[in-house]
Amino acid sequence: MPEQAARFRDVFSVGEFRVLWIAQTQSRIGDQFARVALALLVFDRTSSAALTALVYASTYLPPLLTAPLLAGLADRYSRRTVMVAVELIRAVLIGLMAVPAVPLPLLAVLVVAVSCPDPLFSAARIATLPQVLPGAKYQVGMSIASSTDGIAQIAGFALGGVIVAATGSPHLVLAIDAASFLVSAALLRWGLGPHRPETDGNAAPRREFAFAGIRLVARDRNLMGLAALVWMFGLFVVPEAMAAPYAAEIGAGEAAVGMLMAADVVGMVIGGLLVARLGTDLRRRLTVPLAFAAGLPLVATLLSPGLPVTVGLWALSGLASSYLVLAQVRFVQRVPDGMRARAVGFAAAGLQTAQGLGMATAGALGEAVAPSAAIAACGAAGSVGALVVALAFGLVGRDGTHTPERSQDRAEPSRI
Repeated sequence: MPEQAARFRDVFSVGEFRVLWIAQTQSRIGDQFARVALALLVFDRTSSAALTALVYASTYLPPLLTAPLLAGLADRYSRRTVMVAVELIRAVLIGLMAVPAVPLPLLAVLVVAVSCPDPLFSAARIATLPQVLPGAKYQVGMSIASSTDGIAQIAGFALGGVIVAATGSPHLVLAIDAASFLVSAALLRWGLGPHRPETDGNAAPRREFAFAGIRLVARDRNLMGLAALVWMFGLFVVPEAMAAPYAAEIGAGEAAVGMLMAADVVGMVIGGLLVARLGTDLRRRLTVPLAFAAGLPLVATLLSPGLPVTVGLWALSGLASSYLVLAQVRFVQRVPDGMRARAVGFAAAGLQTAQGLGMATAGALGEAVAPSAAIAACGAAGSVGALVVALAFGLVGRDGTHTPERSQDRAEPSRI
């Protein structure tokens, strides 16, 4: 029998989902507040673009190392407890950063420290969502969460800059971010059940526990393929990093940079909502075609079209990048609950690495060729890479149809 599509109101009627959604949204907005405030604070103290960029990058880099080590805690303990603990830790660290007298070296240490537990919170939240939203509701919930995340990023960047400009105080914005973590912790503690991970009674030894998720993904051809397909997104996100030089190339001016940076995010928000209610079969059939299509509008950037056309092209790329939601849903549903946080943590760390490498690659190419050519090259590489991954890992059969997956999209528990 075909899977019955869930409605948005069916998902929002679940109280625990509303708690997770509200907590994540307001916390995400606070994160963007903090990034704006940190950039302005460091530049104000040092007048150094290099140091400002380094501190900003420090908010993204630590999870690449901590994800494999920390994410497994969400497979050992109550996921509610894990999320609340992480939010309280981050509230304290951000609160210290908000103190005006904190010296710059200590501020840099705090920036790294507050970023370290990010993958633990994300892994616990994503692993909890299938328990909160069983069946068809899960896909809709993931789409809502992904779309809202994009909106929160745009709103956070915009409002953070406005607040700093209006008050002249980056420290106030950091204090608001600290308060957002406290609100999130309170919502999760009193609005969410414990959600302890399911186990099969054969827990891995502690020395192997942290890396069990990596082995699970590496040994499952379909999981590895879905993870690699998600990592291709690192080549589709390069317009955000190249917006400023590209705007200069087409003579659009600095005022156009923000519009260009937001274009693909807006497309992803719309795309996430459009794929929300796709059935299981259509979800499988569209994942690879959308991944391939995400790079094609970027290839058209080679022609250096005017600003309106470029914004439209990048928004189309973002729209097709909604394949991320489809791939992530299939990935999470194939992983046993007791392994979910570790597997998700590994995939998320790979995605973050891919984004960093994609932006760095585009920047390096942009030094040798025109920014438009660099963006087009990355888009082409991403589309070709998506096809190679799909064929290499059996996500698409020779007849053009997706290879059947295991019953209920779930992997058998692996023996570690």
